[in-house]
Amino acid sequence: MAEIKPFRAWRYNDELVKNIGELTSPLFDVASEKQKAALYGNPRNSIHLSIPYGEYPPENASKILRRWKAEGCLQRDTDTAIYVYYQYFRLPGDPSRYCRKGFICKIRISDWDQNVILRHENTMPGSVDEQVALLAATRLNASPTHGLYTDETFELEKFMDDSMQCPICETEDYQGIRDVLSVIRDSETVKRFVEIMKDKQVILADGHHRYTGSLVYMKQQMSANPYHTGNEGYNYHLMWLSNTEAEDLKILPTHRLIRQLDNFDETSILNKFEKYFTVKPVPDPDIMPEIIAGKSWTFGLIFAENAYQVRLKPDVHATMKWNFPDDIKVLDLTVMHYFIIQQILAIKGNDQSTSSCIAYERSFAACLTKVLKGEVRLALITNEISISEVKTVCRSGYTLPQKSTYFWPKAICGFVFSSI
Repeated sequence: MAEIKPFRAWRYNDELVKNIGELTSPLFDVASEKQKAALYGNPRNSIHLSIPYGEYPPENASKILRRWKAEGCLQRDTDTAIYVYYQYFRLPGDPSRYCRKGFICKIRISDWDQNVILRHENTMPGSVDEQVALLAATRLNASPTHGLYTDETFELEKFMDDSMQCPICETEDYQGIRDVLSVIRDSETVKRFVEIMKDKQVILADGHHRYTGSLVYMKQQMSANPYHTGNEGYNYHLMWLSNTEAEDLKILPTHRLIRQLDNFDETSILNKFEKYFTVKPVPDPDIMPEIIAGKSWTFGLIFAENAYQVRLKPDVHATMKWNFPDDIKVLDLTVMHYFIIQQILAIKGNDQSTSSCIAYERSFAACLTKVLKGEVRLALITNEISISEVKTVCRSGYTLPQKSTYFWPKAICGFVFSSI
């Protein structure tokens, strides 16, 4: 099962850490263009390593990394350790205060068929290739992916809480979340982390492209290295691990946006919907999430001038021809991608992951704005997926369409970096 180990992190030096909030950055797949443009203006910001820009981004990141090390901007910790990372946050409309607890470590990379690291989403080949190129150029994990383990005893949280009594840096990030980092160096405590995790499977919550990039890169290095032992740095990946049994695991929905399609016509599309769905007009699209909340196989359609709630007719579901187990077929996202995107909009399942006609948006307000401005022709609004559904998908061996889950809050880049 999962093999983890402590590591010597590269971190910003003590002087720079005093203003760590100016140096952290969002993950590559959630940063907006406006955010990136602002962060690139800071020559020390971690975005230059995690989402490099320019004509040759990986090479640029490599040059910056070498310069930062030479100048002492980044310094490597002298001892191996496990790094504890907490996120304190609230949800809109919820007075509760949450704390997501987890620890950052190295984890041995395993292929999907080994059933140690479990995925639940497909990846997009272009994004994986970008991650492989960045790894090859920098030999650095610039940010931890987010993995989930299950431990009903919560034994590790006790050690993490003790460590958090002496944090080494903290900041309020771009999401309004308070991020706090501490460190565990005690060898006996670290050994207990390793012992507990060795019987665990890990579900990838966030970072499918980065982990897949590490997997591809490892295989490339194995092929090129006739003296491969399995102990080389490229056999390990940086991961932030948190417990599925905690009450701080929040998954937000990711909506689908449909750009220009050939012969796009609202009336003909609605006629096709009536074959599969009951269709009800929604006079006020602003409350669409509330209208569909908690209703299975129910989605919102938002066109430029009209909006509708659509719900799959129960007898129609049995006509699904995708070769999935029943517990995968019943998921909302499977229903959406089969009946709406394939059957109605005529984008075949095999083409959906690379189709330029489909975009993904977490913010409902942004969906509404993009439709009203004519940037997209149609927004498909969906409910969130639950952690139990994610577990079901992982155990089935199948995957959901890309961008199916949005675990929140997101980890930030800039607290720790890991050499491979």
